[in-house]
Amino acid sequence: MTQTAFFTAPARSLGHILAAPFKAVANGLIALAEAGPRMQEINRLNALSDAQLAAQGKTRDGEVRRIFGAHFYI
Repeated sequence: MTQTAFFTAPARSLGHILAAPFKAVANGLIALAEAGPRMQEINRLNALSDAQLAAQGKTRDGEVRRIFGAHFYI
C-alpha cells in the first residue's frame, strides 16, 4: 500500500507580508554597510591580537577612533 503526503507552505500572516519589503531594504542597507571600506578596516583590526597592535605601537581604541573619528563622535 502506498502512502502519499502533501506538504504545503505555511500560511503567512498579513503582518509578514507587509513587513517583507522593509526587511529587504534593511538587509540591503546592512549588506551595503558591511561591504564598505570602514568595515573592512575593522575586520582587519579584529584579526590582529592586542600583542600585534602593541608591537606596532597602536591601541585598539586608537585605531577605532582613527577609522571612525571623522564620522562619529566617540
